Amino acid sequence: MKLLDRYVFRQVLGTAALAVAILSVVLVLGNVFKQALDLLVNHNVAMEFIFDFVAYIFPYSLTFTIPWGFLTAVLLVFGRMSAENELIALRSNGLSMARVCMPVMAMAVMLVGVCLWINLDVAPRAQVKMKNALYNMATNNPLAMFSSDKVIDEFPGRKIFIERSSGSELQNVLVYELGEDFQPMKVVFAKRGFLETDRENNQLLFRLFDARFEQRDDQDPTNLAKIRQGIVAQQIPLSISLKELYEKNKKRDRLSAMTLEELQERLRGGRAEAEGGSLKDERDQTRHQQSITNARTEVSKRFSFAMASFALGLIGIPLAITAHRKETSAGFALSLAVAFAYFFLLTLADVARSHPKWHPELLIWAPNVIFITAGVWMFWRLNRR
Repeated sequence: MKLLDRYVFRQVLGTAALAVAILSVVLVLGNVFKQALDLLVNHNVAMEFIFDFVAYIFPYSLTFTIPWGFLTAVLLVFGRMSAENELIALRSNGLSMARVCMPVMAMAVMLVGVCLWINLDVAPRAQVKMKNALYNMATNNPLAMFSSDKVIDEFPGRKIFIERSSGSELQNVLVYELGEDFQPMKVVFAKRGFLETDRENNQLLFRLFDARFEQRDDQDPTNLAKIRQGIVAQQIPLSISLKELYEKNKKRDRLSAMTLEELQERLRGGRAEAEGGSLKDERDQTRHQQSITNARTEVSKRFSFAMASFALGLIGIPLAITAHRKETSAGFALSLAVAFAYFFLLTLADVARSHPKWHPELLIWAPNVIFITAGVWMFWRLNRR
């Protein structure tokens, strides 16, 4: 039995390691080409930043590639064993399918623990380090952030769009100053401008030429009929504090960048705020309820997503045996379809977090419930043959 366990374990482990490595490289390189290549080519960003970017995005990629790679390995190994009649030989010797698959289920449980550690601690900390790297780039090489035809929203209270940039020279600049509800309250248009760093005052300084202002109504900012046209200036300075960027970076408001301890602390603070009776306005109560729901859903998502390896592995075994194919392309195509279905259901459940009445913190478990139930049923039918 130990020989069989070692054989199955080594086959699945080796294939899973290769699949995770390939999928991680594809996902990481995709993010590099999407987000960082323009910085490297057009703005002379140091290669050190690209290496840091890869190191920080890699843990996040593992949350997807570990369960997907494990599913691929299960489909390939058991598809080959089924096609070459190895499973028939094992069952002829009196072994049940449950006994043959025991090493795979043990590996699935171990991967659940690894994914849980990554989801709860490693990936959030990597996101924080990525944000710190972006802040350091903004202070040391601010021009790298201002790419052509891109909206820059890293600065709190502002969104900046630049149609074209060439070094420190900018063309067709739009600067939006946002209100509390992130509605544009003031807009500055400029045909051209120059950007420089004022290190003494820790700020970025725009020198805008041929600029004009536009002011939205404070009470009704979406009503375009109430827009007030401001002055037109040949040259104006516009400063943006890097200290504000640092404070925004320090707050780490994004739930995905919080560890489990920080999420639990936010939930405790939310409960204390509700019990303190400070939420008298209906709007504040709605916003508070949404914040609590988002935090609860994020916690549930971390634990639920960690179960993906077990759910996908359980349904992958009967699928591989039923397909009875040993071709690598067939196994990978099947893993792509199954993984897409799982991640699609997870995304749909995650979207529901904007509707607290739907209990998204429970709905986020639906993909695991569906796949584990289907896997158990298919495994039961397979074992009865």
